[in-house]
Amino acid sequence: MADIKNGGDGLEERNIVIIGGGTAGFAAGVYTSRAMLEPLLITGDALGGQLSLTLDLENYPGFFGTEAAEFITGMQKQAERFGTEVRFDMVTEVDFNRHPFYLKTYDKEYHAKSVIICTGASPRTLNIPGEEGYGGRGVSYCATCDGFFFQNQRLIVVGGGDAALEEGIFLTKYASEVYVVHRRDQLRASQIMQERAFKNDKIKFIWDTVVEEIQGDDEKVTGALLRNVQTDEKQVFPIDGVFIFIGHIPNTELFKGVIDMDEQDYIMVDKLQRTNIDGVFAAGDVHDHVFRQAITAAGAGAAAAISAEKFIAELENRAYPGQ
Repeated sequence: MADIKNGGDGLEERNIVIIGGGTAGFAAGVYTSRAMLEPLLITGDALGGQLSLTLDLENYPGFFGTEAAEFITGMQKQAERFGTEVRFDMVTEVDFNRHPFYLKTYDKEYHAKSVIICTGASPRTLNIPGEEGYGGRGVSYCATCDGFFFQNQRLIVVGGGDAALEEGIFLTKYASEVYVVHRRDQLRASQIMQERAFKNDKIKFIWDTVVEEIQGDDEKVTGALLRNVQTDEKQVFPIDGVFIFIGHIPNTELFKGVIDMDEQDYIMVDKLQRTNIDGVFAAGDVHDHVFRQAITAAGAGAAAAISAEKFIAELENRAYPGQ
């Protein structure tokens, strides 16, 4: 059993600190706590990660509930049952140039033998009235997650890149009509994606237009205020849902200049979830900008945990050879 204690310098010493309370983080917590490593999971400001942005969850194998909040609560309870300590705090500073690694939060300072980064990514938002208020009630950033709930409904897709068209085409499986709203008169998407979208009878385009407000009643979205950027003309467009695909921002600001990242600031890992720093691992949307699903994040979190367990075992073997 791992000891949790304060070092001589007043820092709390931990075997493993998991940064982030989303699916990847809690999966890592389950695996490291079952390995008797007594991990500390620091949630950050969004318990559940991007699942906190949606109300419903029906595509996670083995989960027979419907509400994302129920799933998040279940993840936390399961991790805690095996011995993960969950603290609602935010990591504000790290030093990975020394070992044990140093972490600072609003409330405490820590030393850790290993760190698993699961800080996720945040969707770029329009920052318009109604967007936040109708999150999970008609405003979504994930067609794969939420498209099923819009059977035979009219939807707006905001964006003009590959992601917007890919998600828009996916939504035509469920929606009666999908309107792609783009602020220019030409798309940024690849030619093949444009051709697929233009050939889809359910997809229509509203050019030179931006969404200025998302409107609704007490329960859900009912319309969007659109403005033509050329004429400045405005209209309220009746709609059942707004899907926003203008990109994601990985939550990696804390690790810039410390961890190797790609050109989009996603953390680079190998097949064992290892970063360029021995003993520091990453999992979930903080490195995966392709799938961005709860199930893939959970798998990566489990893999990172197994790798971290092996790293700590090797540390102990070096410290106490022959035992």
